[in-house]
Amino acid sequence: MFSRPFAATATATAIALVLAASAGASQAQDASTIRTAEQLRDRALSSNVALDYVTQITTRFGPRPAGSPAETAAAEWAAEYLRGLGFQNVRIQEFPLVGWERGEESVAIVGPHAQRLVAAALGHSIATPAEGIQAPIVRFTTLAELMAAPEGSLAGKIAYVDAGQLIPRENGAGYSPLAYLRAAGPTVAASKGALAFVMRSAGSDEHRMPHTGTTAYVGGKVAVPGFALSAPDADQLSRIVAMGEPVTLRLHSTAHTYETTSRNVIADIPGRTRPEEIIVLGSHMDSWDLGTGAIDDAAGGGITVAAAKAIAEHGRPARTVRVILYGSEEVAQPTDTGNGGGAYLRSLTPEELANHVFTGESDFGADRIYALGLPIGAKDSDFAKAAARVLYPIGVLPSPDPELHGGADIGPIVEAGVPVFGLNQDGTRYFDLHHTADDTLDKIDPAQLSQNVAAWTALVWLAADSDVDFRAMRPTEAAPAH
Repeated sequence: MFSRPFAATATATAIALVLAASAGASQAQDASTIRTAEQLRDRALSSNVALDYVTQITTRFGPRPAGSPAETAAAEWAAEYLRGLGFQNVRIQEFPLVGWERGEESVAIVGPHAQRLVAAALGHSIATPAEGIQAPIVRFTTLAELMAAPEGSLAGKIAYVDAGQLIPRENGAGYSPLAYLRAAGPTVAASKGALAFVMRSAGSDEHRMPHTGTTAYVGGKVAVPGFALSAPDADQLSRIVAMGEPVTLRLHSTAHTYETTSRNVIADIPGRTRPEEIIVLGSHMDSWDLGTGAIDDAAGGGITVAAAKAIAEHGRPARTVRVILYGSEEVAQPTDTGNGGGAYLRSLTPEELANHVFTGESDFGADRIYALGLPIGAKDSDFAKAAARVLYPIGVLPSPDPELHGGADIGPIVEAGVPVFGLNQDGTRYFDLHHTADDTLDKIDPAQLSQNVAAWTALVWLAADSDVDFRAMRPTEAAPAH
């Protein structure tokens, strides 16, 4: 779910590529395919399909936690929605899942500075004992500091890590270490004897809204309860610690897991002449429970559905365009199944996998796309020149960095050898909203959402109505997904 780096110094290179493309791309890439891509791009700017999809799914179902009745109902609805748009071969792929429910939760300082703090249990965290946990805290500023604590030094205590605020950046850089802290923190804290783990939310905002997100299973379990504090409450707690006085927290959570199922929704625009060759457009259906999952990731579903619909309205391209709304992207599992992405990969025969020729994922909100990343061998290709020409008018420049990963949903097929592209979105405000109660429909800018649809429509048409061998452009071994 992360956008890749894009340096401002690439602008001159991008302009040179665009000028070269304008002069010669039509000789290397079919001129009619390029003209159609430009026409589709311009039409897509006025499409309302993406906004309609996001509006309906967030309004009808609200939050859609992985494996929940809401996610199940949303998948059933989405399948009918896609049929109504004219998609073919629409089907739902079900797979087993360990679900998680938040229950009731509270975090408070007790003693001389008694006050309630605004916090959220981390996803798949275990519950506290019924009477809660009351213990002194030990503050750390990094996961490395916590890891360096002597064995047993946190016995009877709560580990608190305040790693500081995430700095907003266009490419979202800086989030990965905080996500790793969130995932690994409870296990590391338990290894030092701690009763629980508390962290500053992995976010860039100053709102009094905590950011949830999944912890990691180690050895099939989450070791201790984990919580994230809103930024102002983390500041408050850290100031009290800085006064040099002992601080005791009382934690309570009734979170629990349960056996359930999740679903991928799969739909096709069949190819005209090479329908066996498939381009997968990915996003995910599930969301966290605090907001309604508008930017994470109903927007991605709307963008990819709208792009495929725009292509179908013009006429079927040579290759099949497949939209997959993946289930359960957000959560860890006791065993590494790859969740929806893994379930889809396991459903493919080796021959079917070999016919997956290209894939991309939209899972970084709804703000504008600013850069296109292509497989490592595509930098000076004719396809790259054509894409630069078609995308430049809507503000999308070639990224200096190749696309290697994709996101969590398409990660399994990328690791299995499918070439990947990245339409990198502006993430400057993404981590203000991400995994919070503020992830709601009103945060979506319709004009920026339409620019996303235009970029996806144009690029996917170029790829789907061509015979470009994208596998020849990828590394010998795919890098692991983020």
